[in-house]
Amino acid sequence: MTSTVFRTLTEVVTFHAEHQPERVAIVCDGREMTYRQLHVESNRLARAIRAGNIGRGARIGYLGMESERYYELVFACAKSETVLVPINWRLAPAEVAHILRDSGAELLFVEHEFLATVGEQQTELPRLARLGSVIDLDGTGPLGSALQAWKAGHSGDDLAPATGTDDPIVQLYTSGTTGLPKGVVLAQRSFFMLRDQLREHGSDWIDWKPDDVNLIGIPGFHVAGIWWAIQGLAAGVTNVAMRTFRSKDAVRLLVEHGITTTVVVPAMLHMMLSEPRAEPNPFASLRKLGYAGSPITESLLLQAMEVLGCELTQFYGLTESGGVAVCLPARDHVIGGPKLRAAGLPCPGFEVKVIDAGGKLLPPGEVGQICLRSPALMLEYWGLPAATRETLVDGWLLTGDAGHLDPDGYVFISDRIKDTIIVAGENIFPAEVENALCKHPAVAEAAVIGIPDERWGEVALAFVVLRPGAKATPRELMLSLKGMIADFKIPPRYEFIDAVPRNPSGKILRRILRDKFWAHMERKVN
Repeated sequence: MTSTVFRTLTEVVTFHAEHQPERVAIVCDGREMTYRQLHVESNRLARAIRAGNIGRGARIGYLGMESERYYELVFACAKSETVLVPINWRLAPAEVAHILRDSGAELLFVEHEFLATVGEQQTELPRLARLGSVIDLDGTGPLGSALQAWKAGHSGDDLAPATGTDDPIVQLYTSGTTGLPKGVVLAQRSFFMLRDQLREHGSDWIDWKPDDVNLIGIPGFHVAGIWWAIQGLAAGVTNVAMRTFRSKDAVRLLVEHGITTTVVVPAMLHMMLSEPRAEPNPFASLRKLGYAGSPITESLLLQAMEVLGCELTQFYGLTESGGVAVCLPARDHVIGGPKLRAAGLPCPGFEVKVIDAGGKLLPPGEVGQICLRSPALMLEYWGLPAATRETLVDGWLLTGDAGHLDPDGYVFISDRIKDTIIVAGENIFPAEVENALCKHPAVAEAAVIGIPDERWGEVALAFVVLRPGAKATPRELMLSLKGMIADFKIPPRYEFIDAVPRNPSGKILRRILRDKFWAHMERKVN
């Protein structure tokens, strides 16, 4: 598609509204929005935001599923010089409140079914307590009626925001060492740097054709979701957004829309391949599928290579890296190939190095901490300067992942230095779950680890020490966590032990707990 260089999201939608106004930009649940409509409606929404005395750099929350309205808000934030804070709608009310409080969001757009999540916490959120600061996207009328009413009277004419490529555009929340999510602030350049570099290097790792139809299956509160959607919109293709991922619906949409490109997490791919298939082959239109978010099992990768019949590309990156940083291109997806277990090569514009615990550079073959450097890296952890300094060191991002480089420069991931558990692409930080478990009156202490699972990649296992004389069942513990943490964070498995292993300083020795589950695995992540 277009080779135009974009520096900001405003330039993206303005360009396509001028050059292909009637091309469908987004399809969701049968509704279509053209690039002209996306441009005009995001202008109106941006003017409404400005009219509400929401200043430059203010944070604006979104709590809802995928829809064309979400991407309208993405571009409206760019045009109103504000910063979007997308919130995982599966979080518990207290978790949502933390994000709203931490970000200092001054305005919140919320789908009607999630209003109750916010309502019980709103009095504790001073910035959102004022009248009109929470916008019910649906109201009681037809879908979108409340949003349309809020925009009423505002012009769809172009705006000229003063924001540039270095200005923040989104603040995505990811797990932190304290167990509370941290706000990762990304600049506009995070969404365009790789696109420009791939074009300059003539690389087809991520490429677009004029007739491409792109499926957005990963939710936009994840960096992989919003990053991939913006790539498709920047390319000017039609993007089909799923409200929420269901494998049956995903396979149906492949056929109905002739989907040619998509990015999924391995658990999503597993579910799609497990769907009953009728003739003709529902995957026939696919020409390129990317997978990211968590490592893929060898059996699933081989199945995908045999069944899909399209190019496969693996992406590795973090929220903090601004999206994709390492890529295993289609040419390396060869059954029995020497690079098939690699995460891939550094993307153009990215540098990778591996260091030991003291920060010393390690040679190829030696395992240490993987570090990344590029202009796409995050600006900061919002309001956490010390954590930012610990993670961004001399321009390098310390990923917390362990791995090595081979002599050809390929990155191999072997373990995680951090204790994050990844279940179907969702990050779970053990401390958060442990803190919630220890609120149960029968629990003295707890330790949570990830163990391998063929379907989900990993699942959480909780080791629980009961108080003297106390009793509890796994089911009771599971039910006690309902509403305290998101459902996907609740461990499905429990083991009762006499004591949690700790080192002399009191740190939980998770490796002792993990080893028996991972000893047979080639990689200590799944």
